[in-house]
Amino acid sequence: MTRSILSVVAIVALAPLGCQSVEKPAPVGGEDVSQHAEPSWGYEPHNGPEHWGTLDPAFSVCSTGEEQSPIDLTAGRNADPIAIEFEYPRTRIAIENNGHTIQVNPDPGRGIVLNGVRFHLLQFHFHHASEHTVDGIQFPLEMHLVHRNDGGSLAVVGVLFQEGPANDALAPVWAHLPTEQTAPDVIPGELDLASLLPAARTTWRYRGSLTTPPCTEGVNWIVLTEPLTMSPEQIAAFGAIYPNNFRPVQPLGKRVLDCG
Repeated sequence: MTRSILSVVAIVALAPLGCQSVEKPAPVGGEDVSQHAEPSWGYEPHNGPEHWGTLDPAFSVCSTGEEQSPIDLTAGRNADPIAIEFEYPRTRIAIENNGHTIQVNPDPGRGIVLNGVRFHLLQFHFHHASEHTVDGIQFPLEMHLVHRNDGGSLAVVGVLFQEGPANDALAPVWAHLPTEQTAPDVIPGELDLASLLPAARTTWRYRGSLTTPPCTEGVNWIVLTEPLTMSPEQIAAFGAIYPNNFRPVQPLGKRVLDCG
């Protein structure tokens, strides 16, 4: 499913896509909601997405589920904008290479309020190339901000990236990309979480799943319609570590895709 990523630059504009002095402890917000235990899964021919459902009974929903992610984002059903509030103050971060992606763990206390319910930001990570597509077009990179509420429900905010000017907001992360699997490492300074989001708040919304084993369903997906940019050098730096850590799109089935 490695489509020509360079074509995105010519096809997708930068505008919203539309419906179309006390030492603190290290950040502990980083929690991996996928499963990294044996059996080993990955993105290679022998253990890639087409095999996940057969690697372990715990992963069976990867093959049998009917509300799987990612999907192709199309015009969708016009709906009122979602009631979402971002509580993203500056934070220290710890960066890790968990063997499947680069994951960034913030301090606790960050999150979103979704339809009146607060979800805590656990971590964010990246996929190269994008997992969601837009009318069949795949982007160079996608970021997933993973949240969980006190009842255990998950909400993931997706941000797409296209090739363009360098992304200064993510420069502190890109300056410390671990090329091999590592434990979380706290980097100097703080990250402005709010600057990781596009200005527009229009979204696609649907009910889906984790995009990695065990592919748990019941995840609230919110993908922002306005892409951000990354320089070719930034995209290449991540791609050199993870050339293809994306799951292909899954059928929408009977689900409804909202946009607004």
